[in-house]
Amino acid sequence: MSAPRQAAPAPAGYGRVFAVPEFRAVFAAHVLSMLGVIVGEIALSVLVYDLTRSPLLSALTFALGFLPYAVGGALLAPVADGFPARRVLVACDLVCAGCAALMTVPGTGIGLLLALRCALAVVSPVFSGTRMATLADVLGDGDLFVLGRSLLRIVAQSALLVGYGLGGLLLTAVTPRHALLITVGTFLASAALLRCGTRHRPARTRPGTDAPPGPRALFADRRVRVLLLLFWVPAAFSVVPEALAAPYADELGGGSTGLGLLMCALPVGTVAGELFAGARLRPVARERVALPLLCLTLLPYLGYALRPGLAVSLLLLLLSGAGSAYTLGLDQWFVRAVPQELSGRAMTVLSAGLMTVQGIGMALAGVAAQTAGVRAAVAGAGVAGVLCCCGLAVAARATEKGAETREATESRDGAARNMTGR
Repeated sequence: MSAPRQAAPAPAGYGRVFAVPEFRAVFAAHVLSMLGVIVGEIALSVLVYDLTRSPLLSALTFALGFLPYAVGGALLAPVADGFPARRVLVACDLVCAGCAALMTVPGTGIGLLLALRCALAVVSPVFSGTRMATLADVLGDGDLFVLGRSLLRIVAQSALLVGYGLGGLLLTAVTPRHALLITVGTFLASAALLRCGTRHRPARTRPGTDAPPGPRALFADRRVRVLLLLFWVPAAFSVVPEALAAPYADELGGGSTGLGLLMCALPVGTVAGELFAGARLRPVARERVALPLLCLTLLPYLGYALRPGLAVSLLLLLLSGAGSAYTLGLDQWFVRAVPQELSGRAMTVLSAGLMTVQGIGMALAGVAAQTAGVRAAVAGAGVAGVLCCCGLAVAARATEKGAETREATESRDGAARNMTGR
């Protein structure tokens, strides 16, 4: 008698997630949202500059896209779990569409424009966190979730590569206020897709439950705390070359072409790394390489100390971006560590923290470059980042062993209770 055939392992690759109809709706809504956000950022920045002729206030419109994330993540995180996910997503899109619509009204003052920009940024982490928690409902908490989340990140990175250029071309044909009407339309279309393309699910937590409000419920778990830091700390250091791209391109004599290449290199590396890891590596392999890649991803920044030219600098950024494929392994660990009833606020806090630390990292990069120079600032970020990442990798290993021991103990205790009937 022949031995029974073993089931073939599930294929790797992104194609499987598009077989899920709800994911297609979420993905299309994400593409539209990114388009709207990018067009809106460019149009609003140009509009503020046209009204004030102030470079400071024009730049402030971009900064306001980062700073209120912390407020939204801290205060509004429970909303992601306290209400049905679809209702939260549609409401956030409608609020964003309303804010963008008010920006298009002739005569809207600078103060109101900046306040509306803040409102968009406060709502964004709630929307992002709820969407990621919904992704786990749609795709499960296994490999499909990791691939789906990776695809949304790839869309965001790709949008950075082409969106700003297309947005600039758009403003040569229409006024900034008319361009903002496109943002209104994309948010409304996203709301319609999410309303019609995803099904109703009840809230994850009910009023009167024991779950602490805000992020306290997450930070009480050491494993979750470490995983959040694994997402946040590398992101704070990785933005340094991007923040200093303009003065660095000037030092190299690369002009606007060099600046564009320096701004594109990191996202290109990130997209390439995620695509390779998602399409070619299986879930076990992605988890196995997560911590080694985490420790290596900022190492190329040390090459800035050798005063490289433009070509070598681009190669260093490409390598660093490719190393960010470690996030696919972290995604799986994070969704596994967070209780389902807290997944919405967990993703909200994660999203808010990422944007906040990137804003802080950009600000500190400017301070460091002002005192030590651009190359020293990037190389210093590489040294500090590698040391922090290695320390976090050790902590992650320790919490992983602790979680495995706890699960084994709970499993053994459960078996004993079953045997004794207690």
